[in-house]
Amino acid sequence: MAVRILVAKPGLDGHDRGAKIVARTLRDAGFEVIYTGIRQRIEDIASIAVQEDVAVVGLSILSGAHLALTARTVEALRACDAADIAVVVGGTIPHADVPKLLAAGAAAVFPTGTPLDKLVREIRALTGTGEPDDKEAITEEQCASE
Repeated sequence: MAVRILVAKPGLDGHDRGAKIVARTLRDAGFEVIYTGIRQRIEDIASIAVQEDVAVVGLSILSGAHLALTARTVEALRACDAADIAVVVGGTIPHADVPKLLAAGAAAVFPTGTPLDKLVREIRALTGTGEPDDKEAITEEQCASE
């Protein structure tokens, strides 16, 4: 059975080309992907994640609201008794914000420009279906060692 991943566009950000590319890449890599579409409410993302029994919620954020939206998503999943669902975030993210995102509960952060094959390897490692590639995605362990 394929690992299920929810790719979501929270908030008012209407640009979804990157999210669609990530969703297709993950699907081509063997994951089952559910894409929410644009302008989703955090509460709806958490509800869909629980209903679809996903292992990972991937947030695609280009609006600059990544800190608040990530923290709110983690909290919404906890409120749904789904803290075991990993939250990863990608998009226009300054490297200075990576430690804050990890502290807010993100399992991994993929800034703009992360190669897609590296994203796939990191998601596989996160879900126990492969090995991590620690050169591009920034995880909590890497952040602590810097």
